[in-house]
Amino acid sequence: MKRVFLSLLLMFCVVSQLSAKERVKTGDEVLLSKYLNLLKGKSIGIITNQSGELQDGNHIVDVLSKVPGVKLTALFAPEHGIRGKESAGEEFSGSIDKKTGVPVYSLYGKNRKPSPEMLKGIDVLIYDIQDVGARFYTFISTLDYSMEAAAENHLKFIVLDKPDMLRADLVDGPVLVDSLRSFIGIQPITSVYGMTPGEFATMINDAGMLAGGVKADLTVIRMENYRRSMWYDQTGLKWITPSPNLPDMTAVEVYPGTVLLEATNVSEGRGTEHPFETIGASYINSKKLISLLRKQNISGVGFEPVDFVPKPFEWAGKPKYEGEVCHGVRIIVKDRNSFRPVEMGATIVWAIRKLYPTQFKFIDSYFDKLAGTGSVRTMLEEGKSPKEIFGSWRNGQRKFENLRKKYLLYR
Repeated sequence: MKRVFLSLLLMFCVVSQLSAKERVKTGDEVLLSKYLNLLKGKSIGIITNQSGELQDGNHIVDVLSKVPGVKLTALFAPEHGIRGKESAGEEFSGSIDKKTGVPVYSLYGKNRKPSPEMLKGIDVLIYDIQDVGARFYTFISTLDYSMEAAAENHLKFIVLDKPDMLRADLVDGPVLVDSLRSFIGIQPITSVYGMTPGEFATMINDAGMLAGGVKADLTVIRMENYRRSMWYDQTGLKWITPSPNLPDMTAVEVYPGTVLLEATNVSEGRGTEHPFETIGASYINSKKLISLLRKQNISGVGFEPVDFVPKPFEWAGKPKYEGEVCHGVRIIVKDRNSFRPVEMGATIVWAIRKLYPTQFKFIDSYFDKLAGTGSVRTMLEEGKSPKEIFGSWRNGQRKFENLRKKYLLYR
């Protein structure tokens, strides 16, 4: 086993040396090349999914399971499962990892926080998940709860840092109010918060934001060659789909805005080949909607008319308007550096409601949780303009940006 591990590690190091000057090195790569001493003689648990795959094709779980002197005790799976195959919102139970024979505990089901029983025998809990950079994307909630559990059970917690897919200098949207905290909004941050997982972990730990004010014994293994202004596809890293309904970079770019439509009777594109890029409903007239949207001068995007029929793909579950013809728009990102996705999403909701006040419906409590505040929906219902709505969250956004500055790890 030791010989197999050494071969894997040698292969990993060769790949790393060849590409180190050309691409970002993620925290898991840096751990393997420089900081394995942190794990020697330890029993470890790993919170990960398909994004734990290294650049050489090996998974961090498989590599660490073969490190001499390191005992892999348990695996923990977030939403979509340990291999990223579960549908969004679909709860699943634990299992046994076929490759390592190690138990896998679900953190997206009955237990969303590792229990003392799950953590029994573990010395170090490792987090290695690619995040998108949006508050309602549930992986940061898993990170939050896991850090809390590590603090309560006196475990060392290591975050293997990865890029913010949306670039880590983009902040957009309202700050979550305390009364709307949930698994799709765990902390009072903006919708798009401009931080890597390691930076987010540092902030909530050092600022005493974990429940009860507990603090974890936290170590962040930083990336190398990373700059805040990078979009994920500028890092040189291979594409690993972060979740089934975010199949490409454009879907990731628009997701923080069009996700708001999940809490309405408008399809957000699940059940199509372009989820979150394609939106619509049976009652919408594409030309009228595009005409109104273009008048709003939304920076960085354009719109094309589209008709689609949502289908129950394996990863889509049962989509809205299944089997029905929907009319709507396909979002075309033209300049992502000037694009504000949450502003666009709020404008789309405003436009559809303005054109179809009787047909359009909110799922009130869900919409408020996604928006992070009830004021956005209230202002939409009162007929306030998009600019007035954006203005309502500027002050909170500025306060959050000032807080976040203290915990940034990269330039």
